[in-house]
Amino acid sequence: MSSLPRSQRVEAVVLRHSDWGEADRMLTIFTRELGKLRVVAKGARRPRSRKAGHLEPFTRVALLLARGREIWIVTQAETLDAYLPVRDDLERTGYAAYVAELLDRFTYEEGENSSLYRLFVEALERVSTLEDPVPAIRYYEIRLLDLLGFRPELFHCVQCGNEIQPEAQYFSALLGGVVCPRCGIDAAGVRPVSVQALKYLRHYQRSSYAEATRVRLPDAVRPELEALMQHYLTYLLERGLNSPAFLREVRRKYTGD
Repeated sequence: MSSLPRSQRVEAVVLRHSDWGEADRMLTIFTRELGKLRVVAKGARRPRSRKAGHLEPFTRVALLLARGREIWIVTQAETLDAYLPVRDDLERTGYAAYVAELLDRFTYEEGENSSLYRLFVEALERVSTLEDPVPAIRYYEIRLLDLLGFRPELFHCVQCGNEIQPEAQYFSALLGGVVCPRCGIDAAGVRPVSVQALKYLRHYQRSSYAEATRVRLPDAVRPELEALMQHYLTYLLERGLNSPAFLREVRRKYTGD
């Protein structure tokens, strides 16, 4: 312990928080310098706390952490970006909750990962500012899978290895990619994927964000892409996510979708 720093400055985004003790708050944060951490903000639930307003979920903050016996303690907090449009719009709140939940579920307290941090912050900025955040969400999912080592195979059949042709295919979450019609027709656990849906997934996987979003994502393809990604992510996590249900409820209430 003596060789470890007693304090650490970090840039972070608050993923979630919960009550801790009588007046404290336990935070799960993702930092640029140390990856995911659990930290305690002492007194953050008191009405006059100066830190409380800086430590809400989906807030990007500069923190000074002090090392406690078992956990870091927040001693200073300053908001860098509150992503205010996220707080003023329920659908944007749902998208922000989704990108945060994905990062939280897929990661552990295992050290610095600046690429994941950058991807997450960029996704929050896009959710906060874009009129249509959906393409940014699909891009985030694909890039997150890449960085975590779960990149789906979209160009060759994961069963026989043959190159995928421009026709309807199947997708296997178990095998981690596309299965050609010949292999997939009698395969267990596969689901169909259309030519159009596969085309956009492949485009997102091999493109930068600027390149990926030059092509408009058609309304007709969106439900299929969303369902396919939820299927694969749920398989990898071995349980469902909470935020998609909230998003569906918001859409039903405000857009009728």
